[in-house]
Amino acid sequence: MSLAAAFALLPAALLVNQATASQPAATPGPVVRTDNGQVRGLTTATTEVFNGIPYTAPPVHALRWRPPQPTQPWTGVRDATKLSSACPQGDNPEAPGGSSNEDCLYLNVTRPAQQSTKPRAVVVWIPGGGFFSGAGNSYEASKMAARGNVIVVTVNYRLGIFGFFGYPGLPASGTYGIQDQQAALRWVQRNARAFGGDPRNVTVAGESAGGMSVCAQLTSPTSTGLFSKAVMQSGSCAFNWAANSQYPGQAADSPWVSQSTVQQNGKEWAADNAAKLGCKAGQPSLDCLRAADPAVLVEDTLNFTQVAYGGTAVLPLSPAKAMKAGLFHRVPLLSGNNHDEASAWLSAFNGGVLTDADYPRLVTDMVGVADAQKVLRQYPLSKYGSTAAAWTVVTTDRIWSCTQVANDQQAARKVPVYAYEFADKHSPLSQPGQGAAHATELPYLFSLGGYEFPMTDAQKRLSEQMIDYWTAFARTGNPNGPDRPHWAPAGKKAVTGLSLAPTDQGGIKKVDLRAEHYCGFWAGLGD
Repeated sequence: MSLAAAFALLPAALLVNQATASQPAATPGPVVRTDNGQVRGLTTATTEVFNGIPYTAPPVHALRWRPPQPTQPWTGVRDATKLSSACPQGDNPEAPGGSSNEDCLYLNVTRPAQQSTKPRAVVVWIPGGGFFSGAGNSYEASKMAARGNVIVVTVNYRLGIFGFFGYPGLPASGTYGIQDQQAALRWVQRNARAFGGDPRNVTVAGESAGGMSVCAQLTSPTSTGLFSKAVMQSGSCAFNWAANSQYPGQAADSPWVSQSTVQQNGKEWAADNAAKLGCKAGQPSLDCLRAADPAVLVEDTLNFTQVAYGGTAVLPLSPAKAMKAGLFHRVPLLSGNNHDEASAWLSAFNGGVLTDADYPRLVTDMVGVADAQKVLRQYPLSKYGSTAAAWTVVTTDRIWSCTQVANDQQAARKVPVYAYEFADKHSPLSQPGQGAAHATELPYLFSLGGYEFPMTDAQKRLSEQMIDYWTAFARTGNPNGPDRPHWAPAGKKAVTGLSLAPTDQGGIKKVDLRAEHYCGFWAGLGD
């Protein structure tokens, strides 16, 4: 399940106006002076919230496909009670009707209403969405901020064709979204103290494409000094997928692509779409592209959903190679997956209706004839009861769990790594039979769209414990504390972490993630 799919479960009334629906019940709040001017937020029962603060100039017109530029200061007190527009993206439940508004580079700050004599730790949340959808606006952070005694900053960044387009002559091709995230982190460095935060104690965190973004920041020389801890949920430096594993006909690939490739792709796309874009004979291509209607560009946003490396100071190397080589910032990591991650993609295969005869074909299409029998012996259909169940385990292990475990092993040689697996098979976002699928942990940390999904008492307790783990890690680099099981750092070989489940499903307990997901088998496949 994607977060956009999760939003489809929200009551219809909340989707009429997501910007309005996401506001907590509030009264006019305090005024804070940022480096560009004063902002007035709003006060809720437990927090003070400042929404829609610009952290860089709108990337419009001549600034389209350029690195982030400084925000112009303002006079007077800016209203910070309303959320900004989501960045351009297609229609999805998280952004009903989609968006073509490029003036979208804003962030939201949530802090506890209770005053503190000491600067608070800051969590900067980068949203997921496949690098083509999503918004920081979707994550209402009051329960994390108030319970965890931290300041939470949620961020919008350029997506799809606006954030990851490439073209010859564009030196930062394919990295604009990553640079936006760094601009937001620099804004936090300059303004954390004004909100009562500690710029020396910043955690960068994210889920799915947000987790992969965190990996990009971990391996980017230009993010040096911008954070002191990192959280990667369901996304890592090592993430990649095999052929036909998430969708039929899909080629094997990863989130990372060379800059030369993204530039060539952009050149070919621009040539093929010159008429649609309204380019005139003799007009320089980049001039035409920068003048193009964003509503037209967003139609092809899915052609540009990979992050470029090489030829740029932002990511000189593929993050996967950089992490493997130990070329990453030495900060503690909290890293994990959901137990049934890949079940969210089952519907791509004949609508999820699969027969026993389909299983050998699916496996062969993924790993090839030479290795198919090895996989079928390791994951016999008889063990799982159905092709849908077996295929979920195979693809979860291969695509999600073992790439995250590989990342954890690489990082654990240099820094503390706290590994986990979210295992509540009945999350409020779980669909029948899909268990702890992709994104189902998010309502345990945030109010999605400002909406609190119903939870059992055991689930509420798990949510409290997870927030306690995450925010203790943000404050100290160690997630441990009272009223929750001890969490030991992962080892370099056996990646032992915590399985996070409510008490009626076994509770929180230790798990060897590498063994549980047969990561040794996958590492040796093809040898």
